[in-house]
Amino acid sequence: MSERVVPEGNRRRRRPTKQGAVLSEQLIVDTALRLVAQHGADALSVRRLGAALGADPSALYRYFRNTDALLLAIADELIGRAQDGWTATGDWRTDLRSMGLRIHARYLSHPQAAVLGAYRTTGRPHETRAVERILGILRTSGFPDGLAVRIYHAFVDQALAFAAQDAAALALPPAAREKEAEVWHAVYGKLPPDTHPHVAATFPRLAADMQGSGYPFALELLLAGAAALHPEAGSTSA
Repeated sequence: MSERVVPEGNRRRRRPTKQGAVLSEQLIVDTALRLVAQHGADALSVRRLGAALGADPSALYRYFRNTDALLLAIADELIGRAQDGWTATGDWRTDLRSMGLRIHARYLSHPQAAVLGAYRTTGRPHETRAVERILGILRTSGFPDGLAVRIYHAFVDQALAFAAQDAAALALPPAAREKEAEVWHAVYGKLPPDTHPHVAATFPRLAADMQGSGYPFALELLLAGAAALHPEAGSTSA
């Protein structure tokens, strides 16, 4: 997509697409997510999207200025889906844990899209709601503002960094994923104790643990560290 400004009042397409659907921002984002899952970054073109939607590609400019704007909307949609159904319990550790695991899981459910957008700041409604919620969890539990901001920063960066890394691994072709897994046994499993005593001593556990994501344990470390920094923080439940 190239830069083009469409007046706000002219954005709505009234006529249905060839598939009989009325074009909307949500429909475009949902379709883009599906195409990115199938074709990767190449799916983010007006030609592919227009064909998939049964609409003239130029109609997409009524909703998104360019492909970067669409990418931000996709990233924001994943953040929104991570929050769907989430409710606060009033216990800050429980609430941050569930929020982090939801974000990580949602990105892994769309690994191709996660690789493209996990590192972006969208400034869109779902993201701003998440920022407000996470800061609210911390501040209402007694964390002072300066510490709440630093913990928020570490928490979000950790969740998104693990999401991007784990998504990139999932986005590899099946043959490449199998080869990655085999390295632990083909290389590390054969390292001799005299040169790599610690690898040899821990190998069975090491190989098993490396098959999954390190995020859940890393999240627990972060939560424990936050609790140690402010032991007075407590539950906001009645």
